[in-house]
Amino acid sequence: MTQIQPPQDTSAPQENSPPPPRTSSESAGQVSPGPSMGRLVGLDLARALAVFGMYIVHIAPMPSAGNDLGSWVYSLAEGRSSALFATLAGFSLMLIAGRLEPKTGLAGRQAKARIAIRAVILLALGTVLAMEYGDIIILAYYGVYFLLALLLVRLSAKTLAIIAAGIALVMPQLAFVLKMWLSDSVQQSINAYDPLEKLSTVGVLDLLLTGLYPTITWMAFVIAGMALARLDLTAATVQRRLAALGASLTVGAYGLAALLGGTSAVLSFGGGGGPSSGSGAGSMGSGPGAGSMGNGSLGSGSMGSGSGGPVQSASELLGAVSHTGTTLDTIGCLGVAILVIVGATVAIDRLPRLRRLAKPVIAVGTMSLTAYVGHFLAQSAWPASGAGTTKSWVPVLTYILGAIVFAAIWSRFFRRGPLEYLLNAATKPAKYIR
Repeated sequence: MTQIQPPQDTSAPQENSPPPPRTSSESAGQVSPGPSMGRLVGLDLARALAVFGMYIVHIAPMPSAGNDLGSWVYSLAEGRSSALFATLAGFSLMLIAGRLEPKTGLAGRQAKARIAIRAVILLALGTVLAMEYGDIIILAYYGVYFLLALLLVRLSAKTLAIIAAGIALVMPQLAFVLKMWLSDSVQQSINAYDPLEKLSTVGVLDLLLTGLYPTITWMAFVIAGMALARLDLTAATVQRRLAALGASLTVGAYGLAALLGGTSAVLSFGGGGGPSSGSGAGSMGSGPGAGSMGNGSLGSGSMGSGSGGPVQSASELLGAVSHTGTTLDTIGCLGVAILVIVGATVAIDRLPRLRRLAKPVIAVGTMSLTAYVGHFLAQSAWPASGAGTTKSWVPVLTYILGAIVFAAIWSRFFRRGPLEYLLNAATKPAKYIR
């Protein structure tokens, strides 16, 4: 549901939405030495794939018990596209704060101010959208991620990787214990004093622990993305090692989950298995807008009945179904994210023809915030396109094609997407920080 990207703010890429491709000389003057043009465009391509994955989860028909191709595509996109988005967001923060070398002094303070402003705006925007669409909106969660990430922007790749690994290994178990301890009555008592909960049914407790993208476990993706940003992704050795790491994480996590619990512990079709099938992520929270996502325009339980919800027993912590937030789910999604980022980088860097052919798709990645918010607004205008309301893949393909056409045309005249431009303008006061 990704995704991302130093002295003047006009060159700072947008969260989840970096500027469109530039010439090599321009790029060299705007980022730390080392990264190449191919790397930036590869990130745009990866971000576009994350957006399309979210389109599939939000719009395409939900998985059927027949295990057909459509069900597999849906299930592969579910959870992993939003995890990719979050990983790319972490990469974005480091491009603002200083990629290979963290900015210090005045430049460092201004960079942190830009990140903080973005965080507040995303939290506000996400809350407004959640009032209509429920906690499927990831933007408010991003606001929290970014504020916490400010504490880590000066750390090395190794330290960041260790922290990300620690979160993936420990926090799912801690989250399980905390949620078991927080009974419904305790949660209701906390939410009663939470203005965010009253506004959108996505309160502080949801953002930190009980929501669809809880900070306690999802920070692993953001911090992993920050670690990746500290590496030179254009170096062949780095690419090979990351590809091996991504493959190992993916195969190891999903393979172990399947070995311990069978296929239903990894992928679930039509609510036919997996932890909390038909609940949790599919229910979209407990307040107004739950399930139907506000006005019902996106379809009941639009995350799909096959998606996992909060684990209900300790044994389910050994599974890897999307959105269960288990250790194996987190590691598997992170492995996929690394593979997509490295694959997109290598493909763009070494296949010039692909880069030319994919230019319209890459344009979507340069304005992914606009593409993400836009598809929710479009679904409100076209209710029949919501997941669970159609058995055809035509709507999701139409949305993907529409995003590509819009981004391709817009990028011919403007450097940033509409929302990316507004977000960039809103961060300009950071230059007055002293």
